Formats: sequence, C-alpha cells, structure tokens
Amino acid sequence: MIRAILFDLDNTLVDFLRMKNAGVDAAIVAMRDAGLSLDEEVLRRRIFAIYREYGIEYQEVFDRLLEGFPTPSPRLLAAAISGYQRAWHNHLEPYPGVRVTLAGLLKRGVLLGVVSDAPRKQAWLRLVEAGIEVFFDTVVAFEDTGKQKPHAAPFQLAMTRLGVGSGETLMVGDWPERDVHGAQALGVKTVFARYGDVHEVVEAGADFEIDQPEQLLAIVDQLGTPYREILPPKQEILL
Repeated sequence: MIRAILFDLDNTLVDFLRMKNAGVDAAIVAMRDAGLSLDEEVLRRRIFAIYREYGIEYQEVFDRLLEGFPTPSPRLLAAAISGYQRAWHNHLEPYPGVRVTLAGLLKRGVLLGVVSDAPRKQAWLRLVEAGIEVFFDTVVAFEDTGKQKPHAAPFQLAMTRLGVGSGETLMVGDWPERDVHGAQALGVKTVFARYGDVHEVVEAGADFEIDQPEQLLAIVDQLGTPYREILPPKQEILL
C-alpha cells in the first residue's frame, strides 16, 4: 500500500525550463530597451554560461553579467530583474493535469510531499505562484539537509516528516540520476515523469513511467491506497 507520494518540483510539478527561458528572454528585451546594445543571442549565451558555472538557481546572474561591462548600470540591472520577474510570474504554472492529479491523490488518502534541490525560498515561491502549495504536507528544500538528490538525506527527511517507511512511499520525478536512482537506493518505488524530461532520457530505470500527470492515479490505485470515503475539511475545500 502507498501511503505517501514525494514529488520533485521543477519539470515535474511546474514547467521550470519554460519559466526560466521566458524570464531570461524578458530580461534581455528589458536591458536592450534600457540602452544595452549587445545582440540578444550574445546576451543569452552569456547568461546561460553564468548559470552553468554557478548553478541554475543562481540569484545574482544579472549582477554577474553586468560586472563585465566597463560601467555597470543600475538602470540595466533593475530593468533585467524587473523583466525577469514579470515573465516569471506570468509563466509559472503547474503542468496541465497536476492539480486534478493532486486532488485525486488527496481523495485517496495519500500524504503528499515535495523533495527539491531548490533553495527553500525559491521552492515555496514556485509552489505558491503555481497555486498548489496547499496540497502538500511537507516540503523538503536544499537548506533542510544541505544535501542534493540523489543523496539519501532529503528523501529520508521527507518520509520521517510524513511518518512513512520506504515501502509505503512513491517518488515521482523527471531526472533519473537524482529522483529515480536516489529514491530506489532507499527501497522507494519510483515513477519517471517523462512529460517533464529535458535530458532526452531513453531508459529511466524507474518502476513506472507516465506521459501525463493523471496517469499517476492508475498507478497508485494498482498499488493500493488508504482511500477515505469522508474527506477531511482541507481536502473538501481543494476538491
């Protein structure tokens, strides 16, 4: 029986890559409108080179970008940040079917958690902006353990908080090396979210694969869940 399901956040619950690309593109347009004459593609390459060096969650990417100019402009920096944030808010939403799936899992009495490598603030911002934070009983972010997946600590902390064992838990994620293999090492069954795959994975090695979020419901029904006829108040509101 599955009593708890852990989800990766980026490219599993929300389309992180779409959000990131939209934010960068908007920042570039804003900087050019503010007087920066560099070609858009040149700027894009430089920005993503900084992300590759410092990590995709790096929060000072535009500061670092503009450090390379003879006279860094506060106006350009402000324009970049403002443009990025506007696009970020407009493009951050759950994948189609995510809300229906999460509601269906709650109806089946399953505890839900998020295990993310993102910083705590960024993880919560994405969940709140996407309007899905209320579904989750726990959120484990990078600061909670200081470790990134596939290290065992984030998975173990989430299961401890939910009061479940590895044999009662399912992990859903888009990155085999981190989400699938890390969870499997603890004896957790895994689901590969192929709809969020950005690595062109051929063989994920997961116990199950889904092409859309709603397919998860059939998997948990197959494995068995603590279904509740009468929903708690929290779940009644969500449904």
